[in-house]
Amino acid sequence: MPTVSARLFFVITLIALLSACDRHSDADSPPRPALTVTAASPALETWPIRIPANGTIEAWQEAIICSDVQALRLAEVLADVGDTVKAGQVLAVFDDEPVKIDVAQAKAARAQAWAAAEAARDDAERAKTLRGSGALSDQVITKYLTTERSARAQAAAAEASLAAQQLRLTRTRVLAPDDGVISARNATVGAVIGPGGEMFRLIRQGRLEWRAELTDSELEHVTPEAVARITLTDGHSVEGTVRVAAPTLNTRTRTGLVYVDLPPDSAIRPGMFVRGEFDLGQSTALTVPQEAVTMREAFHYVFRLETDGTVRQTKVTPGRRIGRRVEILDGITPDTRIAMKGTGFLNDGDPVRVVEQ
Repeated sequence: MPTVSARLFFVITLIALLSACDRHSDADSPPRPALTVTAASPALETWPIRIPANGTIEAWQEAIICSDVQALRLAEVLADVGDTVKAGQVLAVFDDEPVKIDVAQAKAARAQAWAAAEAARDDAERAKTLRGSGALSDQVITKYLTTERSARAQAAAAEASLAAQQLRLTRTRVLAPDDGVISARNATVGAVIGPGGEMFRLIRQGRLEWRAELTDSELEHVTPEAVARITLTDGHSVEGTVRVAAPTLNTRTRTGLVYVDLPPDSAIRPGMFVRGEFDLGQSTALTVPQEAVTMREAFHYVFRLETDGTVRQTKVTPGRRIGRRVEILDGITPDTRIAMKGTGFLNDGDPVRVVEQ
């Protein structure tokens, strides 16, 4: 009968033989797939060329309407914020009674000056007829002629003074310089506004524009008459046309402005900050599903399917995005087979089981 030591030796030997068989079996079998993935190939599609941008809605031109009279009380204000006005429309009226008095005084001064000029002219004509007769000396005759010229000059000055007062009278009525929409009002009935004091602001012709900010490389592709679309906060889209691109860049942000003319729209307000895009035509794009692209350490990758059943992590450069597809600018070709689903759990060289799309 075998001893205890013999039986223990037999058990240990049997365990060693079984472990060796297991190791041999694992070495001969292929590696187990880490994950089941769906295979897909990039697609060549025709996509629109669009450049996204952000910017502010501004007035095309904003006219500042100021007071042009001095020390007059504002009697009427006939326009308010939001009013649509026409060129030449009366916006406000100053108390014109003091100016009318000044006009009457200027008319009287003009009449007096012309009467003095006519009397001086008659004296000069009589003096001319007596020249050479000895009745008047040449010195006296010259004095009469000089007095006539001085009287004519004073009459002309009186005419100019009257014209100035009449112009001042017309400017007691503040007129709109152009068609447009009143965007601000500082005028108040009873106020005394000095010359140059701002009374109204007017959005000329009601025109608004989108001032989009683009980088220097993006500015090169935007041309006049290009179509731009902006999206408002309520989801409403507005289409505009590029008028001009700024010839210089902002030295702080290194961006340039593109001025886009917008159609009249009640939903658009100056001062709104909106996002939009420029439509620059179409081009062919190599696209893959969005879930096929993985981002790791600030780089984008896809997993290329190899013939030996493994995946190879491949760095790519993404471009445009439409829906759930991404344009790939470089890194793969149209005939490259890639893993589409479950890529977030893969590593370079992992064995996979492939299911065709």
